[in-house]
Amino acid sequence: MRIVTLNVNGIRAAARKGLFDWLARERADVVCLQEVRAQADQIAAPQFHPAKFHCFYEPAERKGYSGVALFSRREPDEIIRGFGSTEFDAEGRYLEARFGALSVVSLYLPSGSSSEERQQAKFRFMTEFRVHLARMGQDAAGGTGRQYLLCGDWNIAHKEIDLKNWRSNQKNSGFLPEERSWLDDVLGPLGFTDSFREVNPDPDQYTWWSNRGQAWAKNVGWRIDYQIGTPGLKGAARRAAIYKDSRFSDHAPLLMDFELDAGTGR
Repeated sequence: MRIVTLNVNGIRAAARKGLFDWLARERADVVCLQEVRAQADQIAAPQFHPAKFHCFYEPAERKGYSGVALFSRREPDEIIRGFGSTEFDAEGRYLEARFGALSVVSLYLPSGSSSEERQQAKFRFMTEFRVHLARMGQDAAGGTGRQYLLCGDWNIAHKEIDLKNWRSNQKNSGFLPEERSWLDDVLGPLGFTDSFREVNPDPDQYTWWSNRGQAWAKNVGWRIDYQIGTPGLKGAARRAAIYKDSRFSDHAPLLMDFELDAGTGR
């Protein structure tokens, strides 16, 4: 199963840069998109609903803001919109597709870089979402047996290896001690796995670059886009690639191949 995740920074802008032509060549089984920033009437054109995919969008209530999407070749058994948060479900940050005992989620954590107010919102999201993650872990371990793969922009670089200038960013949103500790918990006690790092332990592997200066040209980036799985998916990743031959947004697509059986979750 090939899964692609990408923060498109506006799906209409990404489409103009060739996103859908590229997707048609990638043989993806599931595509997770974040920061779609479009309402239903703005993405009614056929190009936003590729013929070989079942296409689902979860826009934010606020126009031109946030929003996620999920495309899948196989029709999902069920689509779940939101994770039960009054505040954040209105921002279009969670879209789950269920295929047998496997769930794939398009996920978009808030960014806190624009203001202290948004950083506090990010912390609130982390607190609420941690409860949901614990629930998922319980399901996977012995409840329903369902396994979850959460794909998207987590807006946190986990370790020093995950951003170029880690020393100068320790007080900046996305690499704050509280954020990194939260991911330590997700990838530690909660038992989730960073699937990319299972198959690629190398440095200089980034998925986002600032538009300032020559960050892209010099590969001064951050790895903030992940595919993170519940314990039962550990070891299922076979290949990971960050596509950088073309630019569709300030993020790069993360492609991963898994040995997965959607009927059993493995």
